[in-house]
Amino acid sequence: MTTAMRGTSAEGTATDLPRLLPASQQPQEWHAHAARYGGRVPFRGAPGRLIPDVREAGLTGRGGAAFPVHRKLEAVLDAATSRRKTAVVIGNGAESEPASDKDATLLWLAPHLVLDGLQLAAEAVGADQAILYTHADRRHDVGRRLEQALTQRRQAGVERVTVQLAQAPPRFLSGQETAVVNHLGGGPSIPTFIPPRPSERGFDGAPTLVQNAETLAHLALIARHGPRWFRQVGTAAEPGSTLCTIRRADGTARVTEVPLGMPLRDLLGPVTLDGAVLIGGYHGTWLPVAQAVQLTLDNHALQAAGARVGAGIVITLPPDSCGIAETARVVRYLALESAGQCGPCLNGLPRMAAALAELAGARPRRQARADLERWAGLVTGRGACHHPDGTARLVRSALVTFAAELDRHGRGRCSGTNPRPFLPVPRAQARTEEDWT
Repeated sequence: MTTAMRGTSAEGTATDLPRLLPASQQPQEWHAHAARYGGRVPFRGAPGRLIPDVREAGLTGRGGAAFPVHRKLEAVLDAATSRRKTAVVIGNGAESEPASDKDATLLWLAPHLVLDGLQLAAEAVGADQAILYTHADRRHDVGRRLEQALTQRRQAGVERVTVQLAQAPPRFLSGQETAVVNHLGGGPSIPTFIPPRPSERGFDGAPTLVQNAETLAHLALIARHGPRWFRQVGTAAEPGSTLCTIRRADGTARVTEVPLGMPLRDLLGPVTLDGAVLIGGYHGTWLPVAQAVQLTLDNHALQAAGARVGAGIVITLPPDSCGIAETARVVRYLALESAGQCGPCLNGLPRMAAALAELAGARPRRQARADLERWAGLVTGRGACHHPDGTARLVRSALVTFAAELDRHGRGRCSGTNPRPFLPVPRAQARTEEDWT
């Protein structure tokens, strides 16, 4: 389900949302896309010419890291020019976060906007090869949908660069930038050590741009309407809108497009101030509701609370669910999903998961919490990727936000009265209880 919202500025129709998704909530075929946005992709005619507009717009990546898009474009173009090697562009729609549905929803409802952005990114860095990398969606056949969209675009004659579709393995880390490049190059879907970065030497040894699907869709809008239009919603420091997956305590879930800087209280729905909210997904941060309702959905505001927008996930925990037990389930899943190629993931995450599982039980050892805090500190900043860092962030925030619940467990009690799991955690693929790697 998707919903429409209005932006924070009063300047014209550019503040009407959604910009990215069809208001009808029906998948857009080529003719509907062309009627809404214009049939021709607004190419600039040469590599690099779109980059100043992207810089002025202030677009940042919507995959979680919020890295300035113009800097990635410049890095790939510079590497391709200096090495005299033609670049490659990869559209990353591998939304591996179990709690998120935003990229799958965008690809299902508005595939042509993403494909427009993929073509524009290819032109911006001078690429002659483009790949769109996606998961097999949990609800829809996204692959077939994209094949149909590409057929429509070829018939309309709007594709300059041939787009190849590729499917990501069902792994949490399969959408990580270096894991994407490694898998498409014939290797396992696991992160690789850097340097070199994909922007320097990526797919088939070429400078490679890996850009999130939603980011590409915003790129297509900036090319059509310009940076001033883009900045009419959001904040001065973090302009534009973003897709969010909202999961409320009553079990309802929806994908909605909101302006950055929107008050979190407007997204949460009915809440109790003694509850908890997860911001940013499974590499995100638990916050008390009483703190969250005073914040806005932008990194500047959230950073003071130790949180980030991340992949645009906002989850309200039901009052009858145990936050420690829910976090323990997620951390066990994250430990099982690690690449298992460096010490923090191979040794640290399983120990953290085991300690948190003990804390979720009745009358855990006092040493379990101290061990968990120590291991969270040891794994941070030492992995081949940010998987251990994100897991440690989630754990640390749980220890703070659910401190009262930990005390209850120490006395053999639990406030959770509903035994049914709330946070979505897929079954580990072909793994046993003991196989952490």
